[in-house]
Amino acid sequence: MSSNLDPAALLAEAKAMLPQAVALRRKIHAQPELGLQNPITAGIVEEQLKGLDVQIARGKSTSGLVVSLAGKGRGKTILLRGDTDALPMPEDTGLAFSSEVAGRMHACGHDAHTSMLVHAVHLLDRHRDDFAGTVKFMFQPGEEGFHGARYMIDEGMIEADACFAMHIIPNITAGTLAGKAGAMMASADRWTIVVTGRGGHASAPHDAVDPVPVGFEIGLALQNMVTRRHSVFDPVVVTVARVAAGTTNNVIPETIELEGTLRTISPGARQSAWENIKRVAENIAAAHLCTAEVMIEAGYPVTINDAGFVDFARAVAREIAGERGFIDMAAPVMGAEDFSYVLQKIPGCMFVLGVMPTERDASGQIAPVHSNRMMLNEDAMATGIAMHAAVATRFLAA
Repeated sequence: MSSNLDPAALLAEAKAMLPQAVALRRKIHAQPELGLQNPITAGIVEEQLKGLDVQIARGKSTSGLVVSLAGKGRGKTILLRGDTDALPMPEDTGLAFSSEVAGRMHACGHDAHTSMLVHAVHLLDRHRDDFAGTVKFMFQPGEEGFHGARYMIDEGMIEADACFAMHIIPNITAGTLAGKAGAMMASADRWTIVVTGRGGHASAPHDAVDPVPVGFEIGLALQNMVTRRHSVFDPVVVTVARVAAGTTNNVIPETIELEGTLRTISPGARQSAWENIKRVAENIAAAHLCTAEVMIEAGYPVTINDAGFVDFARAVAREIAGERGFIDMAAPVMGAEDFSYVLQKIPGCMFVLGVMPTERDASGQIAPVHSNRMMLNEDAMATGIAMHAAVATRFLAA
């Protein structure tokens, strides 16, 4: 391999690009977009790539882009991915480049993901004569619950021999990478339970069938279900995130609705949890003369990293960040990712990139992703840029 493709050398080049990468991240941060259509962000990406000899494929049903950069000759293809969408939530960071759109925030770091990937294109364009094959850069909208990756897969946009992605995390030292083989992140399913009783006057509950305490009981029983029906070695998380019932203080409502999330890291635990949620809700409701309707909406599958690719990418990460710059994770993250769909189709892996900020929130804590106060250490983006480029060049040289 040519010495100018050494990961340490790529990191030095990425650090030189950091001012431009930070500026781009901040521009995207100020203009957050939601869902499957992120036209402003996609336009910014295309503008940033003007003048480069790349091919750009545009999604038909989303604003997704796949940018292809060819090396000096024919060879394998690797896909690098960055997501582009934001979250429907307020921002309270007080940053000078805070969201300019009320009720929207880049609180999951997708602004940084996009900027790192754009600058990985530029970095690899400098070295395109030093590798054979093709690098595809997947700029994907709709990661936050909209299955954006699946749309791009269905449109045939991401054919490749290997794939790689990173997700920033503020709770790990800036510039440190982490990952594991096998289950890296959980599946995520949305469930709703509607308990129906018989309404009446709040002063006479014996003349009604009050569904409200039944709903409370179901919510508590679901927690017991997790600890008594599922192994601690095959984790399951059931969270009741929303409860809605009633209209005023002196009326017993006819229904109560509970809504929440189910997270698992194996297909078996996922299936049994679906069955257990249904059984617990229906039978507790029946015991109190109510009925329970249980609806489960299947979400993202488990994100499963290919063991061989993890070994490969770990070695690259340690060349960039040092021996202590990579953490072998002992357990999966119970968050979910639609990069899981890509990994079902193409061998590869997802790592996390530490971006722990120097600032703390008002309580003195580090705000995590999805917090209205989430901030990141932008210096770590250089490691992300270099890691994308080094994984691609090393894979294509193999």
